[in-house]
Amino acid sequence: MLCLGRSLDSPCTLALLVGFQFAFVVYFSLGGFKGLVSVLVRSADPEFDYSKPHDVYTNLSQLGAPLIHPETTGATALASGREHLKDCPDPSPLLVGPVAVLLSSSFSLDQIRDRNPLVLPGGRYLPPDCEPRHHTAVIIPYRNRQAHLRALLYHLHPFLQRQQLHYGIYIVHQMGNSTFNRAKLLNVGVKEALKDGEWQCLFLHDVDLLPENDHNLYVCDPKSPKHVSVAMDKFRYRLPYPQYFGGVSALTPDQYMKMNGFPNQYWGWGGEDDDIAARVRLSGMKITRPSVAVGHYKMIKHRGDRGNEENPRRFDLLIRTRSNWKSDGLNSLTYELLSKELEPLYTNLSVHIGEDPRKPQKTHPPYKSPEGSQKKQTPPKAPGSTDLQKTQKAKKDAAGGPGRERGGSVSEGQGGSHQDGGVRKANETRGVALPGRLGNHSFGVPAQEGGVKNVSAQVT
Repeated sequence: MLCLGRSLDSPCTLALLVGFQFAFVVYFSLGGFKGLVSVLVRSADPEFDYSKPHDVYTNLSQLGAPLIHPETTGATALASGREHLKDCPDPSPLLVGPVAVLLSSSFSLDQIRDRNPLVLPGGRYLPPDCEPRHHTAVIIPYRNRQAHLRALLYHLHPFLQRQQLHYGIYIVHQMGNSTFNRAKLLNVGVKEALKDGEWQCLFLHDVDLLPENDHNLYVCDPKSPKHVSVAMDKFRYRLPYPQYFGGVSALTPDQYMKMNGFPNQYWGWGGEDDDIAARVRLSGMKITRPSVAVGHYKMIKHRGDRGNEENPRRFDLLIRTRSNWKSDGLNSLTYELLSKELEPLYTNLSVHIGEDPRKPQKTHPPYKSPEGSQKKQTPPKAPGSTDLQKTQKAKKDAAGGPGRERGGSVSEGQGGSHQDGGVRKANETRGVALPGRLGNHSFGVPAQEGGVKNVSAQVT
């Protein structure tokens, strides 16, 4: 105000000009408006020191003895002598923040089980001294990733126990030599997990991603689908592009049904993550994410897998997402459940999901017993396969076991026998209801659409 009315060459006016120039330089050096706001407004997100991580098994000794019989599983466990328990505190007092990640575990499945004595058959867990607030199913598409699976189980079980969740881990093992289909395996895993009738949240998890911060809670956002792996070391702990939905994501059963699940037509690597992100928007929902400071993940490095080569049709399929999402998904899912077995650290689902339509059909390879399986039974035959009983003897020493594929990983070999020794065929059709405490869910989806026109291809 003191400079008003003075000439342009006055010292006051020159000072104002210099001040504006300085503000201009600062504004753009901070990255514009967003950068300026981030400096002026203190972020509410916590800060973590990832240079000093805790051991992933920290605080597990504080957990009490189990109140239920070790053979008890599922909904029965929820009603077994736990009526007097209070709700678990929120947040859990056992959280430590950043944890060390072992990308290659030398532990066997038996050793991992010994380190997690409170985990029930089928990979289930209930806090022994409080009533859990959240019930989460972790679903992992898998084939031929035994080493990755061991590393994930070693890391994820203690990670989730400190969050005081009721959780279960499902390995969906694609049998046969057909091209890997990550999205379809996730559909199968959701369908089978919801048959257990105890889950309020579905965590869709690649087998080669390990979380680095236990404040990254494995719970769902009741309002929106959540993309969880927002800061992966592969992408220098940054989100590669705004609509990225790969790696680890979380949805409630209702959200999953509303978007008609995942597409079934993406055989091979690439494209399905972007299709899923488009489905979220087309069904009238938005993607939420934890803060980058919390959503840190390390990826186990690996080479490309045979049977999970780059999908040359992914761009053509993405263009048709708007017209196809209501007809291609949970309501068109077909598969055969070959076996379901409750292993000590996970529930193994061996499934046949059909053949890649681009390739000639082949016979299925011999059935392999999952690594660490407690049962040795004659496996069932998959449709169109040779006599598996004759070939199993020649392959009995071959490595088996679940593994996952992340839009690009292949694994083979995890199997298991169903409790009744039989084969359950589950060809899904429209309108199938899901029983359980969550109520009956229909596979139908609403007719309302959003407004997404362009979908970017998956980052390699």
